[in-house]
Amino acid sequence: MRWWHGEQEAAVARPAVPRPRTPEPPAAPGEGDLIAAAQAGDPGAAHRLGRMYAQRGDRSAARHWWERAAGAGNIDSAYNLGVWHEKHGTLDEAITWYELAAGAGDAEAAANLAMLLLEQRGDVPGARRWFETAAAGGSRPAARRLALLCEDAEDDAAARAWHQYAASAGDLASAHDLAFLFYAAGEEAQARAWWEYAARAGHTDAAYCLGRLLHAVRDPEGAEALYRLAARAEHPGAASQLGRLALARRDLRAARAWFERAAHSGRVEDQRMAGFVCVELEDPRAAGHWFGRAAAGGDPESAYNFGLLLIVEHDDLRGGRHWLRQAAVRGHRKAAEELATLESVMGPEAGGTAAGRRAAGGPPVWDGPVEPEPAARAELAVAAASRRGGTAPRLADLTEILGTWDLLTRRLREPADPAGVVAWLAERGGLRASAVEHLASVRVTVLCPGTAPWPTPAEAEHVLATARRLRERLGPA
Repeated sequence: MRWWHGEQEAAVARPAVPRPRTPEPPAAPGEGDLIAAAQAGDPGAAHRLGRMYAQRGDRSAARHWWERAAGAGNIDSAYNLGVWHEKHGTLDEAITWYELAAGAGDAEAAANLAMLLLEQRGDVPGARRWFETAAAGGSRPAARRLALLCEDAEDDAAARAWHQYAASAGDLASAHDLAFLFYAAGEEAQARAWWEYAARAGHTDAAYCLGRLLHAVRDPEGAEALYRLAARAEHPGAASQLGRLALARRDLRAARAWFERAAHSGRVEDQRMAGFVCVELEDPRAAGHWFGRAAAGGDPESAYNFGLLLIVEHDDLRGGRHWLRQAAVRGHRKAAEELATLESVMGPEAGGTAAGRRAAGGPPVWDGPVEPEPAARAELAVAAASRRGGTAPRLADLTEILGTWDLLTRRLREPADPAGVVAWLAERGGLRASAVEHLASVRVTVLCPGTAPWPTPAEAEHVLATARRLRERLGPA
């Protein structure tokens, strides 16, 4: 909440009248004395009169005395008039007074002026110039906004410099952003240092991203410590990763607790994993709950398992058929096969046969395992590409691309150079070498940041189609 003249106004986006920038005298003069001094030309007295009337709610009188003080060189009054006019929608006057104060070295006025130019006039060069003035005057928020403007202008060197300025002054969001800039450039040591700086100061997302980076470089113990730090702040991704680590240790009860914690935030993949763990713990009721929630969220693997659970545990053939069909129409081959078997017993229901045909010709659902290290790289790539409103490929698409490559190249009897792997896959899969080379280049971009720009969603979809054709033509491992 911000305050103006003693009134509570939650919608105000600019600072209220600032505290006096020079100490008040121990025994403040009375109103009459101030008026006499102000009329005699004392700008400090005029400024204090403006504040006095502002606190009483007499805005016109406050403006009158601030104008007299500002005209005589009082910068605090010029700043206050900028705020006053901005609040009342007289933006030209606000800009005039902010410029007066900012030109005299007031960093806060320069920052407000920059925001006004940016948001109300779309004047990016003017905003950037005044943000630079404010940042040079010690304004940490201005330094951050300047860094973001530089990012938008693709001036990465300047963006790094201003993010570092803000981060060094304690801006954790800039430290987090700076780490992403270094990561995208392939400078992982710097990325790690800034994520650690932010994480130690309590930035939850930075702790999680540092955990993913440590996982990517095969340090699961270090990653787990960061996930626990982030999970204490209820980060659902961190809870999910702790569930996977517990599952790898076969600590099913801990895995269930972590997956359910992540699943409660609405994460479909964790609802599915909670269902699987509950099956292993022989708790079909809880498994049905989580599979059902994930299936309702559109997850074909969960719909398939929910359908089987309804049939096996509850003898609910109609419900089972419904969810098998939902999985089949989304490309789940096993669901299509089970649905065909079920309908051979029950008889086809309207749309049932068509659902099976659509599944047979639709994109296959990826159900193969992906190693933790490439999975972490894929997640960091998506997070980096989606910053600042950027468009990023789906995480599921990138993990399927990486998983498919690893699955298929395991068949090589001897290690081969990258060109040899591409040639082998192209020959065995009956595809153009250029298509497989594109798949390989996207894979390298994700696993080795800084080698190329992040793949676009369209590029990832194109490459994913190549990966799926390779899987179909080369068959199961």
